[in-house]
Amino acid sequence: MELDDMKLAWQGINDRLQKQYDLNVQLFRDGRIDKLRRGLRPLVWGQAVQMLLGIALATWAVCFWVPHRDTMHLLVSGLLVQGFGLLMIMSAGHVLALIRKLDYAAPVAEIQRSMAELRNWRVRVEAPINAIVGCFIWVPMLVMSLAWYGMDIWSTGFALWAVASSVVGLGAAVLVVWWMRHAGHERSLEQHAAGNSVCRAQMALDEIARFESEAE
Repeated sequence: MELDDMKLAWQGINDRLQKQYDLNVQLFRDGRIDKLRRGLRPLVWGQAVQMLLGIALATWAVCFWVPHRDTMHLLVSGLLVQGFGLLMIMSAGHVLALIRKLDYAAPVAEIQRSMAELRNWRVRVEAPINAIVGCFIWVPMLVMSLAWYGMDIWSTGFALWAVASSVVGLGAAVLVVWWMRHAGHERSLEQHAAGNSVCRAQMALDEIARFESEAE
């Protein structure tokens, strides 16, 4: 066999090996991207349900405070619950927009940046707001729920008890977060705030990044 023929033969083998390697890489990436998509589905469904609940809550609040405009504490309670419903809608809409922003055909580093943006929103913004609002929103919701059935429990004593209970609840939440951070459980705290869907999606991306790094 001539030298040129041998070179062509080796070149053909190299080309076939490269094509097989590229195919294996693409198959691995496609499998992990599909895993990422599946991992985010529960989050998408959860946000869709949250949006529907927010719409229902805001609608209920409007139906409540409109006929109670002459009673200040009932009006304020209705407006607060309406604001909470709108907050649920906007928060869910923002999360869904961040998920929709993901470009699964983009390089892994770009997808990781988009996932980091989603994670930071859930951990740094959504979780603290939900914790703070959750400590107080039960008061106007309780007032509304009982007033809907003709029971007006608002009084100076109830107001003081409700505020004190909310402040204690908020203080307890802050204390738990502080303890977890100083006890070395900050990562667990952040993973809980980010949610299982986001954590699973990031794990799938990390697997792709490691595979591509090792293959280079």
